[in-house]
Amino acid sequence: MKIVTILGARPQFIKAGPVSREIRKQHTEIIVHTGQHYDANMSDIFFEELNIPKPDYHLNVGSGSHGVQTANMLTSIEEIILKEEPDYVLVYGDTNSTLAGALAASKLHIPIVHIEAGLRSFNKKMPEEVNRILTDHVSEFLFCPTDTAVQNLEKENITKNVFNVGDVMYDAVMYNQDIADKSTLMSDLGLTEKEFYLITVHRAENTEDPERMNNILDAFSKVEGTKVWPIHPRTKNKLKSSGIDLDAIPGLKVIEPIGYLDMLSLEKNAKKILTDSGGVQKEAYFVKTPCVTLRDETEWVETLHQDANILVGADTNKILEAVQAPCHSDYPPIFGDGNTSEKIVKMISDK
Repeated sequence: MKIVTILGARPQFIKAGPVSREIRKQHTEIIVHTGQHYDANMSDIFFEELNIPKPDYHLNVGSGSHGVQTANMLTSIEEIILKEEPDYVLVYGDTNSTLAGALAASKLHIPIVHIEAGLRSFNKKMPEEVNRILTDHVSEFLFCPTDTAVQNLEKENITKNVFNVGDVMYDAVMYNQDIADKSTLMSDLGLTEKEFYLITVHRAENTEDPERMNNILDAFSKVEGTKVWPIHPRTKNKLKSSGIDLDAIPGLKVIEPIGYLDMLSLEKNAKKILTDSGGVQKEAYFVKTPCVTLRDETEWVETLHQDANILVGADTNKILEAVQAPCHSDYPPIFGDGNTSEKIVKMISDK
């Protein structure tokens, strides 16, 4: 079997690690990197660290409006599909790369495998919500990470070839946890286990809204103690152009984007994580670190169990309350058994 895999953003590189290992045991995989994340620190390092084969095609689409970015990907992916003639096109998650891959494949009548299907925030102002809905509705195989995702698809009358297989990101964490323990970043930054907060902010709903961003930064300035922020290039540029000086926030260590293994080390050792990232919310749950989510909704409703993850939006007071809330230790195994990738490849192979 030949499978064309479309990748474009950090979380997709992480998910692809365990799945690609399983695919290549018996099938041919062609990896297309759209270049949606084009900074070397946000892209290349993940292929190296996670032992993912180098992409066969690199589209270098870079930044741009959603329409321009998706259109450029769509044109190039269509050409690749026509050339490679795959049995399946495999896409992950909900990025513009995901949608472009799904649209190109569906127009050419190539079956689509969607990993991480069925997620819904029920907020169509999010571009990711539109991407994931459209991708689900044209996919042949829909591999869901949770029962909630299966139920979401059923409500949209999508029931054929829908499977709850668990979460491939959990596979990745289980596989890489011991390697991440060898990271030296904690000592390099002078950090002590469970005595610092980890921050990530990158979603447009926050970075493009001055009021929300100012509220979030106000909260950061009031959180006592050491805070580490591996800053996304887009966020860094946006704050710089707005004249915001992050150096004025007490205890804040702003660092460049880091690799997956270093990030896993920080997530595991942080006191709490403050983030607007879907992937980081899950990783926090996997490594049993309390999470404060800087959004008004989450696709990962399961992580809200007993306040393992607390939704606070961009409300300064709610952020501070969540940071000060007691930590808990109950993290039931709701994302599979760490063998999701194997299940996915077996199901595709058996068809």
